[in-house]
Order: sequence, then C-alpha cells, then structure tokens
Amino acid sequence: MDSFQSCIDACNACANACDHCAAMCLKEEDVAAMAGCIANDMDCAQLCRTAAGLMARASAHAGALCQVCADACRACAAECGKHDMDHCRQCAEACRRCADECASMA
Repeated sequence: MDSFQSCIDACNACANACDHCAAMCLKEEDVAAMAGCIANDMDCAQLCRTAAGLMARASAHAGALCQVCADACRACAAECGKHDMDHCRQCAEACRRCADECASMA
C-alpha cells in the first residue's frame, strides 16, 4: 500500500474538495448555471473514493480505475476552471493534482 499512499492521499483530498465545491455550488444564486460543475464534482468524488479504496486493497483493478479517475479529474478541473469562485478554484487545483497522481498509477 505504501506505493499507493501518495495517490490515495490525492484521491481523498480531491474527493473532499469536490464535495465541498458541490455543496457551495448549491448555495450559489444561479444553481442551474452550476449544474455541470455539481455533476462533475459528484462523479469525480465518487471515482476518487473508489480508486482510493481499490489502491488500499492493492486490487488488480486499481490501475484501470486510476485511469478513469484521472480522466474524471481532468474533466472536473476543466469545468471548475470556468468559474470564478474560490471553491471552484480550489477544487480544480485538487483535481489537477489527483489527475497527475492517478495517471502515474494507471
């Protein structure tokens, strides 16, 4: 598991950032305009948590899921990058870090 720890940490941090971003997007004045961001946040958080779990178990499927996770993180970072809120900027940063970590595991 030690070889996975950096990626596990990045996945967990990303999932938390995505959850926070989605919750804050739901409090924005125009929630409908944030629908794409919220959807990406939810997908990314779920995939990050699943990838972290597979890596913690040293699953044979961890590498394949890490590639999917990296793709979801990149998509989430791109969507969050369209918005000028602190929570979106912080989420995009966490997603980019996680994408890099997951890509190296895939």
